[in-house]
Parts: sequence; structure tokens; C-alpha cells
Amino acid sequence: MIPTLLGVMVITFTVTQFVPGGPVEKLIADMEGAGKGAEVSGGSSSIYRAASGLDSERLAKLREIYGFDKPPVQRFFTMMGNYLVFNFGSSYYYQQTVVDLILSKMPVSMSLGFWSFIIVYGFCVPLGIMKAMRHGSTFDVFSSTVILVGYAIPGFVLGIALLVFFGGGSFWNIFPLRGLVSDNWSELAWGAKILDYMWHMVLPITASAFGSLAVMTMLTKNSFLEEIGKQYVLTARAKGLSENKVMYKHVFRNAIIPIITGFPGYFLAAFFTGSLLIETIFSLDGMGLLAYQSVLNRDYPIVLGTLYFFTILGLVARLLSDLSYVLVDPRIGFDAIE
Repeated sequence: MIPTLLGVMVITFTVTQFVPGGPVEKLIADMEGAGKGAEVSGGSSSIYRAASGLDSERLAKLREIYGFDKPPVQRFFTMMGNYLVFNFGSSYYYQQTVVDLILSKMPVSMSLGFWSFIIVYGFCVPLGIMKAMRHGSTFDVFSSTVILVGYAIPGFVLGIALLVFFGGGSFWNIFPLRGLVSDNWSELAWGAKILDYMWHMVLPITASAFGSLAVMTMLTKNSFLEEIGKQYVLTARAKGLSENKVMYKHVFRNAIIPIITGFPGYFLAAFFTGSLLIETIFSLDGMGLLAYQSVLNRDYPIVLGTLYFFTILGLVARLLSDLSYVLVDPRIGFDAIE
């Protein structure tokens, strides 16, 4: 995990050094476009632009404020030393600490992720089992057609369609167009707050989760079909066990392994990553929009800080997935091979 994390950070940091138009250049361009007398604040210093542009002394001061007066290697090791204690610094653009920005955007991403996760696992696993038990039937063909058509529709296209039909577009005005809660949410009673929150989340969650239904459903179905065709299932049926006992007592324990082992990674990814297009369509200020804007603004503390944090989460998720194999399948172990 440590070499992987270090490699990701080295590559990303190196790329940012060669991308044209860094934060200093972008700031200078913004100052030149702001007209005479524009002012930029950085820490305790202020730099004023003269009509003829920045001279070399002021440009050097500006680079010092942003820390670009030091060699790249020194800046990288200083950055990694701070990241080890989760000190991600402050945003160039928002004038806030990166940690505060992440915490402020997290409720939106966690809301989308949590409910999408519940819907995908709660709906797809039972549906996949039913499809495996009725493989080739009319129900199997019809449900496969519906979920695959849904999978083919991009989430942002579905989101726009939902707004048009149910968000006061050309048809019905049932759900709100924007935001996580209403403007008067703080004045509502607790029950009304929960209903208002759920009312706002219906369309974004539908658009976010719909595309994932096909993947998880077909994974579940194929996993169960593979187990159903094995010899121990034929033996259990030959002994006179009912189909439900065969399915849920014998097949379920083995077929659910690929689904359970993917649980940690999907769980963390759903909770802590955002969806730029979904957040933009429904005017939700979450992690996806923050990441996109930080790249446009060359806000490297956010870009590198969030990358470091989410890379650690991804590596932990993969570790938990490996460990979950051992927990759910006693046939697998990490002992040395003789």
C-alpha cells in the first residue's frame, strides 16, 4: 500500500509541474483581466498590479506566497511530510483549509452514496437470485431487458429527463429542482426535516443509482447460476431437499462470496466520491463539483490533498476486500505455499 500511495503522489505531483498555466500564472491572468488596481491577498501580504503588469520583484513575491520559490523535490517532500499528519494546507481559490472544504462538501456526496448503496444492494441481490432461479423465463428476459436499457442510459441524461418530467419542466412539478434541503429546513420540525430531505433526494438518487442496477444484478445472477450448475447442488436435490433449502442453505453461502468481497470497496467509493454531472444537474455542491472546480482553478492543495485522502481510502478498501475473502470463504488463506 505504501509504495502504491507514494507512486500515485509522485506521478500526480510531477504532472502538475508540467501542466501549463499553474496557480501563479492563472492568478496573473485573472489580475490582468480585472483591470487597473486589482488586489490579491496571500497570507499577510498584498500584491498590487500596476497598469504595465507585474515586475520581476512582485512576481517573485507572488511565487513565494504560493511556495513555488523552492525546488520541486523540496516541495514534494515538504508536502508529503504534512500529508502524513493529514495537514493538507489551504486552498488557493477558496481561502479555506482543504480539510474544512472536504467536510463541508461531504454531506452531499455521502447522501448520494449512502442511498445509492442501499438501493443497489437491497434491490439487486434479491432480483439477481430470482433471475437465477428462473433463468430463461419470461420474467428473466423482461427484467434483463429493462435493467440493460437502464444501464445504457447515462446517469446525467436520466437526470435531465427526470427534471423535465417531474421537476416542473414540461409535465409535472412534483420534486424540487435543486439543493439537498429546502431554504426553510432549519425551521421545520424533525419529522418534516426528514421528509423534506428525502423529497429532495428522490431524483438525484434515482439518476445516480439506476446505472449500477444492471451490473450488480447480473453479477448476482451469474454467480448463482455458476453455483447452481455444480455437482453438490445436484447431490442436494437428489437427496430430496426443497429448492429453497438448496438455494439458501447451500448455494447462497458460496454464490454470495464475490458480492460480499466487493462490498468494502463499493461502500467506501459510494460514500466518499462525488458525481460531477449529477451534482451539476441537481445543483448539489458536493465532492464531484469541488474536484472539477479545483482542477480548473489549478487549486493544487485541493487536487493533491483529496487525491492523497481518497487513494488511502481506495487502498484500505482493497485490503478489506482481500481480508473479507478469508472471512467468508474458509478455503482461502494467506499461508505460504509449500
